[in-house]
Amino acid sequence: MSRRGTEFAESPGTLRENVISGILIDIFINVHKQLGPGLLESVYEEVICFELAKRDIGFRRQQGIKVTYENVEMELGFRADIIVEDKVIIEIKSVEGLAPVHHKQLQTYLKLTDKKLGLLVNFNVNLVKDGIVRIANNL
Repeated sequence: MSRRGTEFAESPGTLRENVISGILIDIFINVHKQLGPGLLESVYEEVICFELAKRDIGFRRQQGIKVTYENVEMELGFRADIIVEDKVIIEIKSVEGLAPVHHKQLQTYLKLTDKKLGLLVNFNVNLVKDGIVRIANNL
């Protein structure tokens, strides 16, 4: 598998969650500066993935995640917008304001995948730094 495009290498890189987070925040800021607020979430997702590929950072987009319920594995519990280096989940929004349910949704994704860090980012703001929420799961 290639690290470029939409897949991880066979073994994910050695970047730690906090380093990945710093890189992602830089990407979010640059994307928002160039594109501005108010576009579809899919546009921001596409450009973020382009930036990750340019940096040769492994990622998956729209990754289906199975959920186990009463010892039965359900084929599709949810789709993660982007998972970076198999360590950080990015949940992209372009909404008037983040709601508590958005935070809870990402917390649930982290628990179900046993990932330690998630970034919730709302691009529909004047300053994207005001739209970024870092959510940790036993980090």
